[in-house]
Amino acid sequence: MKKENWNESNIPDQSGKIFIVTGPTSGLGEETTRVLSRKNATVIMAARNIKKAESVANEILEENKNAKIDIEELDLTSLESIKNFSHQIFKKYKNLDCLINNAGIMACPYSKTKDGFEIQMGTNHLGHFALTGQLISLLKKTSNSRVINVSSIAHTSGNIDFDDLNWEKRKYRTWSAYSDSKLANLYFTYELSRKLKQTKGNPQVVASHPGYTDTKLQRYSTIWKILNKIAAQKASIGALGGIRAATDLTAESGDYFGSPSMGGMRGYPVLVKSNELSYNTDNAKKLWKLSEELTGVIYD
Repeated sequence: MKKENWNESNIPDQSGKIFIVTGPTSGLGEETTRVLSRKNATVIMAARNIKKAESVANEILEENKNAKIDIEELDLTSLESIKNFSHQIFKKYKNLDCLINNAGIMACPYSKTKDGFEIQMGTNHLGHFALTGQLISLLKKTSNSRVINVSSIAHTSGNIDFDDLNWEKRKYRTWSAYSDSKLANLYFTYELSRKLKQTKGNPQVVASHPGYTDTKLQRYSTIWKILNKIAAQKASIGALGGIRAATDLTAESGDYFGSPSMGGMRGYPVLVKSNELSYNTDNAKKLWKLSEELTGVIYD
């Protein structure tokens, strides 16, 4: 008998639960916000562009007048913005059920964040590392909470140079930098999971990938924009990996959910394995130490 696809109908009611979604104004983040709202969650849209977030929120409210959405400003390229966002969350909320680290940029021209980090590693990994570290005590206070890190099948091409994380000594290769940042998402997931497993009741840490999904991530590449129209799956399917990681009651810390078909490019989410390098504990510890040094965020 054919196995059923995991889809929105599998998501339990999320009434009373509070989610933060980074990168909520398009693609996977927008779809994640929409679906969780339909399941009665309170969704905090952690957005750099407030006007865009308000536009998306209004669209969702037109479809679902009962949607519970809060919009808060967050720029993952700025440690100061991350700190200010975290303070705002602590002022407004006593619990946090799930932090979905979804925001990302891909294959963009070389630039640096406000704090001097290479833009892709700075946004995709270091920003989320700092954000999670500043919210971890609120997550720990909340029973059965989770941290979700959205990676990519591109992690298989990653091979981080720990001596040149910001690409200051090498010729910049934007796709390599992207792949490195997605490998970093997995090192972060598995190392944080190991650390939190030492104490019972701590948050679960789960990773996901969206397969090859049509999003605005590919806006810097003409070829990929064309391929999107031919081969990519819809964001409504790609987003389900992260949503499953966040809501599936059978998920365990350290799990990785994603599209299984065509080399991980297509399909409804299932439990998958990342590549062998992503499970290298020495590299994960090295990245953790470096991330603490660079961001100044030391986990409790």
